[in-house]
Amino acid sequence: MIPWILLDTAPVPGGAGELRLKRRGAEFSIMAGATELMNSRLSGSEQALATLSCARLAGHPAPRLLIGGLGMGFTLRAALGEVGPEARIVVAELVPAVIAWARGPMAELFAGSLDDPRVSLHEGDVAEAIRAGRAGYDAILLDVDNGPGGLTRAANDGLYSPAGLGAARAALRPGGVLAVWSSAPDDGFTRRLRHAGFAVEEARVRAHGKSGARHVIWLAVRPDRRAPQE
Repeated sequence: MIPWILLDTAPVPGGAGELRLKRRGAEFSIMAGATELMNSRLSGSEQALATLSCARLAGHPAPRLLIGGLGMGFTLRAALGEVGPEARIVVAELVPAVIAWARGPMAELFAGSLDDPRVSLHEGDVAEAIRAGRAGYDAILLDVDNGPGGLTRAANDGLYSPAGLGAARAALRPGGVLAVWSSAPDDGFTRRLRHAGFAVEEARVRAHGKSGARHVIWLAVRPDRRAPQE
């Protein structure tokens, strides 16, 4: 058995513990305490976060996306494969070291995606980018924790509160999609999405192929209130 090697640690801003980057052969893992947040062998649901969202943007020649959480780049790479040359993708990452890892030890996973001209990085809280983007996005994809509960950072709870969901709705264009990844179901969050004015669908996606844990992706659509064209 190949042993795990600790490559680096990084504090989470706000004093919310630290992240640890580990490698075993070609496999990477990002840990928060005893909880594995990401593993490079289990990317199916992170990719689905992008593909399911982009499928709802058909007909948008130049969509603008905001991805909350850089992670190991699987959502970003999947999104780039789904959108055209006129699309723009903003990736918000709170932990500066995660960006450094993407350009350093995990560069092979990212395969140059951070250098794609359609991509720009926001080093900071995705909530800031949401508040600044009134009616500016066609899709907001959130994978900043293990789900609507703030496991790694209590401040993440604010993203999924009624106020946070209201801000996300305001940042979306009519017909825009808020997609949220979670390691487990959360009926209370589904109700909050509906109360915030979204039309909600839940997708259950395997972490890896036909095996592994089932993760949840909420696809919440801001209704298109535009007047019909004559």
